[in-house]
Amino acid sequence: MFKFIILIVILLEGVLLSATVEKIKVKGVEIPLIFEKDATLPIASMQLIFQKSGSIDDGKHPGIASFSASLLNEGTKALGAVGFAQKLEENAIHLSSHSGTETFVLELESLKEQFGKGVGLLQDLLKDPNLTQSAFDKVKLLKLSRIKQKENDFDYIASLNLKLLVYKNTPLGHPSMGTRESLEALKPEDVKAYIMNHLVLKRAIVVVGGDMTLEEAKKFAAEALQPLAEGSSEPLPFVKHIEKPEQVVAKKDTKQAYVYFSAPLHVKAEDKDRYKAKVAAFILGAGGFGSRMMEEIRVKRGLAYSAYCRDNINKSHTSLKGYLQTKLESQEEAVKLVKEVIADFVKKGVTEEELAQAKRFISGSEPLRNEVLSQRLNRTFMEYYQGLGVGYHEKELALIEKLTLKELNDFIQSHEEINLLSFSIVTKQ
Repeated sequence: MFKFIILIVILLEGVLLSATVEKIKVKGVEIPLIFEKDATLPIASMQLIFQKSGSIDDGKHPGIASFSASLLNEGTKALGAVGFAQKLEENAIHLSSHSGTETFVLELESLKEQFGKGVGLLQDLLKDPNLTQSAFDKVKLLKLSRIKQKENDFDYIASLNLKLLVYKNTPLGHPSMGTRESLEALKPEDVKAYIMNHLVLKRAIVVVGGDMTLEEAKKFAAEALQPLAEGSSEPLPFVKHIEKPEQVVAKKDTKQAYVYFSAPLHVKAEDKDRYKAKVAAFILGAGGFGSRMMEEIRVKRGLAYSAYCRDNINKSHTSLKGYLQTKLESQEEAVKLVKEVIADFVKKGVTEEELAQAKRFISGSEPLRNEVLSQRLNRTFMEYYQGLGVGYHEKELALIEKLTLKELNDFIQSHEEINLLSFSIVTKQ
C-alpha cells in the first residue's frame, strides 16, 4: 500500500509539472502557446485568450466587451444561432465566448475525434460572426433584462457600488455588464469594431490541452487563429485603488445589511513577496473558520453568518477586499469591528500557531486545486500571463513552507495601507 501511494504521488507530480509554454507563428506574428498532454480521457480543449480585451478596455461603451462575447455566442451569420447550435450539438462540441476584466476568451472543447471539426466551426465563427440586427437586438434585450434583474440582487449592488467608489474615474470605474444608458446607445457597428480591434493575433495567447501531441496542438492553434488580422496590442494599465477611505450607502427594501469593503494593497502581480500576501490574507479572512474575521465577527460576537476577506492581486489592479451580512441594527458595529480587526492585524501580526495552520492548509489543499486538466492549464496560463514564470506555484509552496514568523509579520506591518478601508453598504430604506 505504501509503495502504491508513493507511485500516485510521483504520477501526480509528473502531471502537475508537465504544462509547457511554446511559440507558434501565424502570419509572421509569434504567439505564446501553453500546452499539456493528458490522455486520461479522449478529450481535447483550446482557449483563445486575448489580452487587454475585457471590461478594462470598454472605453466610451461600458459593457461592450461582455456584449461582444454574448453576440459571438449567437453563432455565424450564415447559419444563425439555431443552425450553429445544432452543428455543435450534433458533434458534441462546446464552443463559447466570455469576457473578464482583462481578457476576452473563446473556448472550444470536444472529443478528440471531433476536435478538427470544432476548430473548423471556430474558424467559421471568427470569419462570419452573426452581426445581424436581429442577433444584436436579442443580445441587447437579454442584457437589459439582466440589468433589471440585478436591481434586487443586494450582494451585486453592494459589490458594484464598492467597485464604482474605489475605482471612480478609471478604466475600471463602470459596471462590466454596462448600464441601461450605455447599452441603449450601443450600435452594431460599435460591436463589430470592438471585435475587429481586440480579437487579433498580437493580443492572442493560446491554451491547449488533452489527448493530442504538441505538434497536433500547434496545428490546431494555427488553424483556429488563421482568420484573425495581425492587429495591434497595447500595454495593460495599472489602475490604482483610492487611498482616502470613503463610504457609500444604498437604501433598499432589505431585512439585513450587506457590508462590502476594500482597501489598497501595494503588492503587484509579479512581486516576489506576493506569497506572503497570500498567507497573510488566509489568516486574516480567507481561511474560513479559524480566520481572524470569522473568529471575531461570527464566533465571538455572532454578528454575521460569515465574514470573509482576501487579497485580490491582478495585473491591472490589486486590493484587499471582503464582505459580510449582518442584522440591520448591527451594521455600524460590524463596520467598526472590521476596522478594528484589520488594525490589530497590522499592528500585532500573526501568531506562530496561525502561521503553522496556514502552512498546513495551503500545502495540503494544493493537489485539490490541480486535479483536472483545466485547472492545471489555467494555473500555467496565470503564471505566464502575470509574469511569474512557469512552475511558480511549486516555488511558492516551497517559499511558504520556509516562511518565518518574523518575515510574515514584518511584511504585514509594512502594509499599513490596508487600514484605508472603504465601505459599500446596502441597508433598509
